[in-house]
Formats: sequence, structure tokens, C-alpha cells
Amino acid sequence: MKTRVYVTLKNGVLDPQGKAIHHALEGLGFAGVNDVRAGKLIELDLEEGVSEDDVEAMCRKLLANTVIENFRIERQAA
Repeated sequence: MKTRVYVTLKNGVLDPQGKAIHHALEGLGFAGVNDVRAGKLIELDLEEGVSEDDVEAMCRKLLANTVIENFRIERQAA
């Protein structure tokens, strides 16, 4: 089963990568971009028996730093 985990910085946490992207977009002449927040996408190919609780445990133990990051899990229907 294909599962996607989206990891983003929590509000209030500085995002230097997002700031660099924002600055680069302005330098390239793209107007109208107010802010940029960068994150990561992790795609997992899981066996059918892997539960939602197991995926959440993976996120909390390894895939996301829950002190400064949020995560969102999306499982694709078979």
C-alpha cells in the first residue's frame, strides 16, 4: 500500500531553506510570493498488514522531529 508522509516545520520555527527559496524566486523576477515554507515528502510502500498506528509510530520515532515538525499521513486506497 502506497503511503505518503508530509513533514513540515511547525509555525513559529525558522525556515532558512524556505527563506532562501523565497529570496531566489524574487531574484528570478517572480512577484506575488509572500512566504515560502519548505518541507519533505516521504513515500512508503507498505504491506497490507501495516496499521495506521504503525505508520504514526514510524513518524514519531524517525521520520519527523515532533519537537519542531508536524506530519500528515495519506494512505492511497487500493
